[in-house]
Amino acid sequence: MRGTRRRMDMEDIKIIRQGAAGEKTAKTVLKENWKDEVCFLTFPALEACEEVIHGFSTRIGGVSKNEFSQMNLSFSRGDVKENVLENYRRIAAAIGFDDTHIVCSDQTHTVNVREVTQEDLGKGYIRPRDYTDVDGLVTNIPGVILATFYADCVPLYFVDPVHHAVGLSHSGWRGTVGDIAGATVRMMTEKYGTEPADVLAAIGPSICQSCYEVSEDVIDQFKEAYDGSLWERLFYAKENGKYQLDLWEACRQNMLRAGILPEHISVTDICTCCNSDVLFSHRASHGKRGNLAAFLGLR
Repeated sequence: MRGTRRRMDMEDIKIIRQGAAGEKTAKTVLKENWKDEVCFLTFPALEACEEVIHGFSTRIGGVSKNEFSQMNLSFSRGDVKENVLENYRRIAAAIGFDDTHIVCSDQTHTVNVREVTQEDLGKGYIRPRDYTDVDGLVTNIPGVILATFYADCVPLYFVDPVHHAVGLSHSGWRGTVGDIAGATVRMMTEKYGTEPADVLAAIGPSICQSCYEVSEDVIDQFKEAYDGSLWERLFYAKENGKYQLDLWEACRQNMLRAGILPEHISVTDICTCCNSDVLFSHRASHGKRGNLAAFLGLR
């Protein structure tokens, strides 16, 4: 990654790109963007929809220190509040939206999706939330910026360019096996008339299969949720009794099952755990970390 930065510790960082099952690849799905020393990621497929504004933060360009360095966007992990607020202002300015229009999720690994309106502006950021247990957000109001949070779990972006609506959901393994992708699309259909075949979708930076070891009880739930013909693509067993799980492919299958066309799905080429110097990773840091954020809205 290139860019002029005052802090020498962030110089010469290079993002490792992944293919299926953690294979190294030269293919680029996500684009690196720099503005005022802030680095954020975008999907060219979503950028092509001019009415949409979106981004995914990195650790670079904020003011937080130590394990929160630099662009921590969590108020609940022990960081200095003033630093977090400044980080929000910086990432909003870099991506190009009004930070006071952010509306935050309240993630507890559910499949609950909430419609966001103008009355929700600032909730979870500069105003208290009046809702709990919300891992997905949808809106059709221009200027509203949906925000969800990550440090290995999977960000899911949904854009309906026909009915002018968007959705953004947090999908950990529980949200994946519970199909929050499908729940988000159904909410968009119910509220805005979205046809799944019109949806442009993206699976954002998160932990790759090579880094994501899980126990058999987790795999048992995936065996119940997915047809046996897909198991070989979703996970494999190891000699230690553990499994390597591919959340990216599981989320893609959920999107396909919801009716999204395969050519409308962009799948991340960046693993948070492989790039823990650039992106927060719970596994890589053993829990000593800040949060990244996904942002999505209509102009």
